[in-house]
Amino acid sequence: MTRNEYHVVPDGAGWKVEQGSTVVGTYDTKQRAVEAGRVTAHGNEPSQLVVHTADGKIETEYTYQDDPYPPAG
Repeated sequence: MTRNEYHVVPDGAGWKVEQGSTVVGTYDTKQRAVEAGRVTAHGNEPSQLVVHTADGKIETEYTYQDDPYPPAG
């Protein structure tokens, strides 16, 4: 089973939550984007929320439900 992957990324003067090329939501602060991303990721488990810094680097990752990686075996 693959997991749903969401990213919190900068968006001009604000922040957005994306799933692939789909924008899930836009927010005025990073904190609100992370909170919304967590709610969305929890609602679509198994999932992962990847939070980026303002320059696009990965800051932290949250995995919800069992992590299918690495695969068993």
